[in-house]
Amino acid sequence: MCITTQKNDPAAAEGYQVINAISNSPLRYINIFLLFPISRKINKQKASHFILEHPYYGWLGILLKKTTRASMVVHAHNIEYTRWKSLGKWWWPILKWYEKQTMRAADYSFFKTVQDLEHAVAIFGLDRARTAVVTYGIEWDHVPAENDLLAARTKLEQLHNIQPGTKIFLFNGSLDYAPNLDAVKIIVNTLNPRLLENKFRYKIIICGRGLPAEMNELKAYADKHIIYAGFVDDISVYFKGADVFINPVTDGGGIKTKLVEALGYNLDAVSTTSGAIGVPIELTGTKMKIVSDEDWDGFANAMGEAGANRSVPDSFFEHFYWGNIADKAYNFIITQGK
Repeated sequence: MCITTQKNDPAAAEGYQVINAISNSPLRYINIFLLFPISRKINKQKASHFILEHPYYGWLGILLKKTTRASMVVHAHNIEYTRWKSLGKWWWPILKWYEKQTMRAADYSFFKTVQDLEHAVAIFGLDRARTAVVTYGIEWDHVPAENDLLAARTKLEQLHNIQPGTKIFLFNGSLDYAPNLDAVKIIVNTLNPRLLENKFRYKIIICGRGLPAEMNELKAYADKHIIYAGFVDDISVYFKGADVFINPVTDGGGIKTKLVEALGYNLDAVSTTSGAIGVPIELTGTKMKIVSDEDWDGFANAMGEAGANRSVPDSFFEHFYWGNIADKAYNFIITQGK
């Protein structure tokens, strides 16, 4: 059972019930009236565990532990206080204290990366035996079929009037999120001028909603090999049809989910060191090139070299396929609960 906000679509769920019991208002995080209806649902289901996605409902989880017999699991997608600290928010010390109290109250804490787990153990004083890495995952367990990739490539070329033989770079992310917008500015102002000095045929496609007014000129960069596609209905076409995913993100923390998806679609990837956190290089074979943060000459050179016809190793899917991830999480809880 998933208890979520009103804006989420229950029809998208497969194999579990979705209850839209939480409002979309920012005030939902302090709504004390959520306690009793959620407590009743946990008791009626005789649920053994409940999971908080992110620590923000920590106060609710602590109260639910007192009103039910269920164990509390916190699934941290980032170390939230460090993410907000990197974005310059003054209130990050308050969040740090709250995040610490939430995770110390949890029976188990799941993290997306080894780095986040080690940080939480050291800074929050967690019992390592009650922690585990439960990474972000993808819903397919093998490289897409070659004919699917070729069909997507043809569609991209038709949609954006791209000549055959052109190397297609892709960046994707919500552009109202500061780290992604900063990455777009790096692509436009720092990387693309370096690529223009080289004599090879390429296009950089940027996908994502939320482009701020200050960057409206991005739409006029077509003559400099940049295509702003905006929000697209089916991003998988872009992942399957492109040659290289670029990830020049240097802040924001946590695993970059689009990098995992890109590799799963068999793209080559070029990433900064910070952008590749949570994606073990040994699982990617020769598909991912990691460049030091701020080394934009090296990043541009890696872009020029990327795009060979190779496949991501099976070990990548063994690690990032949701079915395997869920099995590991379940077995961890069952083992630790004995």
